[in-house]
Amino acid sequence: MSASGSKKAIVAALGANAGIAVAKFIGAFITGSASMLAEGVHSVADTSNQALLLLGQRAANKEADALHPFGYARNRYFYSFIVALVLFTLGSVYAIYEGIHKIQHPEELSSPMVAVVILVVAIGLEGFSWLTAVRESRPLKGNASWWQFIRTSRSPELPVVLLEDTGALIGLVFALGAVGLTMVTDDPIYDGIGTLCIGLLLGVIAIVLIVEMKSLLLGEGATPQEDAAIRNALVDSSKIVSVIHLKTEYLGPDQMLVAAKIAIAPGLDIATLAEAIDAAEVRVRHAVPEARLIYLEPDLYRKQQHTS
Repeated sequence: MSASGSKKAIVAALGANAGIAVAKFIGAFITGSASMLAEGVHSVADTSNQALLLLGQRAANKEADALHPFGYARNRYFYSFIVALVLFTLGSVYAIYEGIHKIQHPEELSSPMVAVVILVVAIGLEGFSWLTAVRESRPLKGNASWWQFIRTSRSPELPVVLLEDTGALIGLVFALGAVGLTMVTDDPIYDGIGTLCIGLLLGVIAIVLIVEMKSLLLGEGATPQEDAAIRNALVDSSKIVSVIHLKTEYLGPDQMLVAAKIAIAPGLDIATLAEAIDAAEVRVRHAVPEARLIYLEPDLYRKQQHTS
């Protein structure tokens, strides 16, 4: 899973959100709209998050050393986890607080059409960012649903950008609806209600991301499809007859650790055994390119052993 596709989606989101944030804050200053202000803070959080994702990709490229012999690829998981926390604290908590405050103390909007124009433009820019993330994610998603892709992807950036952009688009619709209802009814309480809805939406998205990124940070194994592919690739039916134990873990989105105890056919000499292990490693890497680190422990086949 190359980082190039996710980087393209991150850069597109970064540019869109930076421009949107400036426009939203100008609109909030002119109109006094709380939902517009909440959306501005949301865009600042998103812009900061994209910068963090790029920083995580850069930090992940650091060469392995004695302190971290398996490298620094897990930085991409760490920074994605920080992104989820920023989205929750800076985006969700602030919007919920501002929404409750504006419901309790409604304030009239001035020049609401300015807010409407800015929100419509923001929807267009955010839609471009969202479509870029969808296009870059589709080859990795395969036949899985989008929810399955978010739950099972071992590459953190694309699910993060997808959820952020989806939340941003829905949030913009909430803000536009809030401003529109305020204009139609002349009741500013709808602005506060829209702000509260934005905060709750961001909270749900942030919690989903926190759960998923925590799981990746702790270390997830191969997917069921990858596990089956590795097992099939290890066995050649002549020299390696079965897999006794298999453990896998993603050290980073592009780097999987594979450790297996394999049952070998009786009577193999050392040279033949070494050739069989080397060939098995080649087959595994061909079947699952992310399997960069492979450790195989040969054992004699015994009927009482159970594969796992």
